[in-house]
Amino acid sequence: MGFDEMDVDTIWMDGEFVDWDEAQVHVLTHGLHYGSGVFEGVRCYDTEEGPAIFRWDEHLDRFYDSAKPYDMDIDHTREELTEATLELIERQDLESCYIRPIAFYGYNTLGVSPQDCPTQTAIACWPWGTYLGDDALENGVDVMVSSWRKHASSQIPTNAKTTGLYVNSMLAGEEARRNGYVEAIVLNKEGNVAEGPGENLFLVRDGTIHTPGFAESILDGITRRSVVTLARERGYDVDDSASISRGELYTADELFFTGTAAEITPIRSVDDTTIGNGERGPVTEDLQSAFFDLIERRTDDHDEWFTHL
Repeated sequence: MGFDEMDVDTIWMDGEFVDWDEAQVHVLTHGLHYGSGVFEGVRCYDTEEGPAIFRWDEHLDRFYDSAKPYDMDIDHTREELTEATLELIERQDLESCYIRPIAFYGYNTLGVSPQDCPTQTAIACWPWGTYLGDDALENGVDVMVSSWRKHASSQIPTNAKTTGLYVNSMLAGEEARRNGYVEAIVLNKEGNVAEGPGENLFLVRDGTIHTPGFAESILDGITRRSVVTLARERGYDVDDSASISRGELYTADELFFTGTAAEITPIRSVDDTTIGNGERGPVTEDLQSAFFDLIERRTDDHDEWFTHL
């Protein structure tokens, strides 16, 4: 569904609420030409206690931390961004939505150095359902290992959620879709598993859960953190600093993606090799149940993870 088909009409931009169609930037904006922006993707869920943003504080932490390597000063406090986001959701009567905060170097000069450019900040939110397909959460997705590699942290910070870096994700994802797959898996420069284009990856083998560590050039995913916590609370042995070879993907008992958009999505095949029995595995299903019970507030666990409207 395109934005024009959605019932959304307001964006917060640089301290003001503006009409959706008026939230514009100049064509010579630095961030448009060089990808010099940072952003977040956050979900607000319609819970039994009303709308609530999931792990907003952690997303804000990463938002401000992502700006640091680029010497970008976000000219708004955490409190301002929080108040703006809550009001934005209320103004548009959204019970559940996807939230996109973004900060970027704006319009002034167009040299590679952004030092004379202002930092602009905006927040938008809109309804967004299942990211990888309507039946993906139950039936899983077919993926391929991309020919494109994830950049190393010695080249560009991988712990910063930077706009320009998602060209890498776009290339990998579109390659997969052109070849008839739903999503890609990206290897790092050493040839080990890094992540998906917009997801972290988990592997289950003999009851133990493995996920690539930060040294494998992954983004520190908020949903990844949540799943590691929930899995350990449920008694699973979790290796969250794993190094996973490409070959291990094909012999895994279960594989699944995690992410704000993807939530917890099973992977049923990699490069046409069936994973397990080709269905959502028991560990994946158990963690999905725990996750959705949590975000729908059917349990009182981790109330600190929710910012209620």
